[in-house]
Amino acid sequence: MKTKRLFKEDVYMREAEALITSAAETEDGRTAVTFDRTVFFPTGGGQSCDRGTAAGFNVVDVYEDEKLDDIVHILDCTPAELEAAAASGEPVKLVLDWDHRFDNMQRHCGEHILSGMFFREYGGVNRGFHMGEQYMTIDISLEAMPQFTSITWEMAKHAEECANEAIWQNQPVITRHFDTKKEAENLPLRKALALEKDITIVCVGDTENPADCVACCGTHPSAAGQVGLIKIFKVESNKGMFRIYFEAGKRAFLRYQNELDTLTALAGSLSAGTDDVLSKYHAQVEKNKEARNQLHFLKKEVMARETSDIAEALKKGENIRRYHILSLDDLNTLARELSPNVDKIAFLVHEPSFTVFLVSDGSVDCGRLVKENASIYGGKGGGSKTSARAIFTKKEYVDTFIDLIEKHLR
Repeated sequence: MKTKRLFKEDVYMREAEALITSAAETEDGRTAVTFDRTVFFPTGGGQSCDRGTAAGFNVVDVYEDEKLDDIVHILDCTPAELEAAAASGEPVKLVLDWDHRFDNMQRHCGEHILSGMFFREYGGVNRGFHMGEQYMTIDISLEAMPQFTSITWEMAKHAEECANEAIWQNQPVITRHFDTKKEAENLPLRKALALEKDITIVCVGDTENPADCVACCGTHPSAAGQVGLIKIFKVESNKGMFRIYFEAGKRAFLRYQNELDTLTALAGSLSAGTDDVLSKYHAQVEKNKEARNQLHFLKKEVMARETSDIAEALKKGENIRRYHILSLDDLNTLARELSPNVDKIAFLVHEPSFTVFLVSDGSVDCGRLVKENASIYGGKGGGSKTSARAIFTKKEYVDTFIDLIEKHLR
């Protein structure tokens, strides 16, 4: 028996009673059920299926089975549990997760309106639609108006404004069902029909000048005002088309709210208002650039002086230098600069990370010394003949390791 699709008659119906017409165990131990009627929309048309409960059990998936020509509901229970909960021959209660359904209605209708505006304003045809968890996308192919060859950000913002105007006008959303393709083609469709029969057309606004009119099997609110808001986030080229990233409904509002919180926090950190935060940010970027340049030249000067000082200290037999301020990268650079001036070995110690750099002119194999001795004190590391590093977990291991190497080279 083919399931009666109650969502086609009333998209706002949240509950219903239905008879079980079949039940079978799935491979993962759940139960696949068909009913004589259902309020659950199956996955299709780019829209996820409805969720909710049936006979008190969670409905985790709903899909069209082409072989059965029916709608299958996957319940989070075993057939035995379902049999115990549902008396044979008696109807069971179906209850929608309304928040999930309305979320899908807002988003899917928002996609219709935005796609309709890209078609109306620029001749852009929607050739792909994805309703993801973080955002939705539509792939727009510029086909109907040759004067448009690309979608700029300004064009996208214009389409977005037109779409929101349709929402502000609270244009009606009317779903019509037709038995044949010929009957449906009398409407001002933005995309040619692929089906021959049992066709559903969703029209937003007056058919004389609709915001959108296209074949669709999904669920939609009765008026555009219920979509609430449409917001585009990004436009990018994609396989000869233009992919539009956007959100609609409560999700668009929540994302806007979150991003405004971020903007407000950023403005506060820059002692700016949200209206001048960008100029304050650019000013801060320039100041940081100047500071980085100054730091770069100061560091070069420090490194040059340090290289000279170490060379002088080596002549006096002082071959250990300890550092707190210079970074590991700085010491690595210093080791490379210093290497030609070290006739035996020198140690550069990075105190904060318990790291020792061994430096020589190659007459002493620094890499081999680290490889053969660092592990004795739980250290690790490696390097080349002229420069190597050993990393330890405690300060005392650093000093013991240096002492060991010096004794080894005497």
